[in-house]
Order: sequence, then structure tokens, then C-alpha cells
Amino acid sequence: MQLAKELLTQSYDFTLPKELIATHPVSPRDHAKLLVYERATDTIVHTYFYKFEKYIPKGCALLFNNTKVIKARLFGRKSSGGKIELLINRALNANDISVYIRGKVKVNTKIYFDESLVAKVITLHEDGSREVNFFQEEKLLRFEEILPIIEKIGHIPLPPYIQRADEEEDVNEYQSVFAKEEGAVAAPTASLHFTDTQYKRVCKNFTHAYLTLHIGSGTFKPVDTQIITEHPMHSEYYEISNKAKVLLDSDVPILSIGTTSTRTIEYYEKYGKVQRGEANLFLHPQNRPSRVNHLLTNFHLPKSTLLMLVASFVGLEKTQELYAEAIKEKYRFYSYGDAMLII
Repeated sequence: MQLAKELLTQSYDFTLPKELIATHPVSPRDHAKLLVYERATDTIVHTYFYKFEKYIPKGCALLFNNTKVIKARLFGRKSSGGKIELLINRALNANDISVYIRGKVKVNTKIYFDESLVAKVITLHEDGSREVNFFQEEKLLRFEEILPIIEKIGHIPLPPYIQRADEEEDVNEYQSVFAKEEGAVAAPTASLHFTDTQYKRVCKNFTHAYLTLHIGSGTFKPVDTQIITEHPMHSEYYEISNKAKVLLDSDVPILSIGTTSTRTIEYYEKYGKVQRGEANLFLHPQNRPSRVNHLLTNFHLPKSTLLMLVASFVGLEKTQELYAEAIKEKYRFYSYGDAMLII
């Protein structure tokens, strides 16, 4: 029996000219390009994000992910003096933190940072991640106690395809204007297009609410199985506000601002309507959204679960067409790139 093309990872591969990878944001934010795809008429409009409101379907509510990116990249040293880099991935509980470490470490290795911060390796995992505890002056720190320290000494964790060191502008630019709840190591990138003025205008004119999904570095992990359904989906902490719950439990059409909001909403919808917990939902053409009606998103990496999520809305062939059109029209791709609205 031949597998459907939409289940083959290779179907989600494409060649992107290097010059279309956005390494810096557009300024001002809302001058990014916007590709609008209307499913009912199968039409594409090329416009700019500052015209976004014009294309919001009447009567729908917008849901925003208000997670805030933390300065998760830390540069330290081992007791031997060797330099080492640590990337916080996510808190597993109050004290145990999942991280990635560039450099060889063993269980009980200690890594020393400024501000007397010390990380002690407690577990090594086969997937390359490590678990650590953080200490300061020998006091075991809870995750929330680490945050103000890394705010001083850490660096914004730019995605790996932005091949440059973080700069001063990234502190503000790699953060949405409505970011509030600290805990993400990657930005919900569809949100980065809103200026403060445009965001306030949209909120004034449209029903809206917030949820939180703390995005982990697993969001960048490509699917490396031949069949997409064999991919082990990463898990991330989410929380849905009471106002968002009321909207989701109603029949109001939903415009989801970003793939992270979408995965959160759909996890809530498909798994018992629980307002907080761990979400690991993988949306693709054979696991389509059931609550989100419209999607605002950026242009994503080949063979990524995010690209497959887009295909869950419009199908594989249409996704391939839209991406070919975006490349032809020289849209900028990935986190600092341009946007697409599917209505």
C-alpha cells in the first residue's frame, strides 16, 4: 500500500535561496509583507502587514500568545577554565531545568557563570539534552529565581539559522509588544509584526484574548523520520486565560495569531478542555484543526512541524503552491521574515 504524499517528510522539503532568510527584522515591524490566502475563492493577495486589519474576517476573535522570551543563552566556563555555552530549553519542574550544552560534560560537571550562578549537570539524555540544577552561593534556585539573574547575564537565544551573534536591537525586536509571561526560548514570530500602535488598534476593534505557550527549542527541530507521524512531538507548557476559555467554548470564529497559539487551542479542544498543562499536539493534513478558523503565521523551515501545521489548514499541494509563490515574490522567511494570513 502506497503512503499518501502528505505523510512523507520529503514532501515538505523545498529549496530556499539564502538571501531570503531574514537575519534582521523589518523596521518598522508592520512594514513586513503579508500574503493573504482566501480559501473560499482560492485567491492570493500580496500586501503589507500594516493593512492586516482590512483582511480580518468579520465577527472573529483573535487569540494571542503572550509568552515572553528569556535570555536563555549563557556563556560560562568549567572548573578547568574551558569555555562552554548553555541554552536553557524549559523548566521541567521548580528546580530541574532542561538545557542544551555546547561542550563535553558529565553528570556532576559544574559550569560557572557571572553573578555567582552555577549550573550542575544531573542527567544526560540520548537526545542531546541535559538536565541541570542552578545554584547561587550554594543555594538551589527555583526557575523563577533564575530569571532575574539571566536577565542580567544572558543573551537573547536567536534561532540557529540567524547566523550572527545577538545584538542590542534583538532584546526588543525578538519580543512581541504584548509579551508578558516569562518562559519561552523562542518568540511566537507571527506576533513580531505588530507595532504597539497597530496592536492597540486591533485590540480596540476586535474581540481578543490571551493564552500562554512557553516555546521550547524543539520548535526548530526538523522532522527526521521518513513518515511524519513517526516524529516524536516536543512538549511545552501552556495556560489558557479564562477569557480565552469562554471564547473557545463558544461558537465565535477564531483567528489564531501564530502556530503556537494554534497548537495550544487545538490541544485544549482535542484533549478534554484543560486550561493548563503540557501540550504536544502535532497538526498535519491528517490531523486537521477543529477549532481554529483562520491563521496568521510566518514562513517556516523545510521539513518542520510548523510547515506541516500550515498544510493542516490548506493541504500539502496548496502549501507547496503558496510557498513557491512567496519565493517567487521574494518574501523574507523565518522568524524575522514576512507573514501569511490564511482566511
